[in-house]
Amino acid sequence: MRVSPRTMALLYFALSILFIFGAIQYAEETVWNFLTIFLAFIATLDIMAGIRYLRFHYKLKKLK
Repeated sequence: MRVSPRTMALLYFALSILFIFGAIQYAEETVWNFLTIFLAFIATLDIMAGIRYLRFHYKLKKLK
């Protein structure tokens, strides 16, 4: 069974929301600590992957 690109995009967006929430919860006094920046970076990568999957979904939809 194959997973559609739209489902993968939603999964990546959900993961990015979780990483952003974790980064916000971890930031105590300042946001300039390693774990906060790392979680924000991972969330950024997940958002970029989600956008790529959405673009791929619409490209496949346009071809059909």
